[in-house]
Amino acid sequence: MSEPYSVHVTVRGYETDVQGHLNQAVYLNYAEHARWSLLQAAGLTQTELIGRGVGPVALETTIRYKRELLAGDEVDVTCVFEWGEGKTFRILQSITRADGTLAAEVDAVGGLLDLKARRLIDRPGEVFKELASAPGLFGF
Repeated sequence: MSEPYSVHVTVRGYETDVQGHLNQAVYLNYAEHARWSLLQAAGLTQTELIGRGVGPVALETTIRYKRELLAGDEVDVTCVFEWGEGKTFRILQSITRADGTLAAEVDAVGGLLDLKARRLIDRPGEVFKELASAPGLFGF
């Protein structure tokens, strides 16, 4: 298996709470940033997806906080897609400090919404595979 897709982020001071920890909601922003970065790296844009009449949707997200993050910390946010046969897919992500310390794990379930019918489409991976110029980034 190849290395998971990853983006580098520096924790900014304005993203921290009164204890100096990275605010809980910002972990979701980092995860979302990594997911959209992967789509872009794979050759998919929001415009292209909308043109196809579909849009990715988040159905469930779980964050497991392992270690605190502070302003100035350098982190890598990974992103791995897992595909099944149904209407949903799973995205597994980790947020790891530069020293290798796991700070958080994000486990999300997503789908691809038919923007006209307002329903999830079957086998969303097939659409990603068809539209992507680098489908290997999705694990295909």
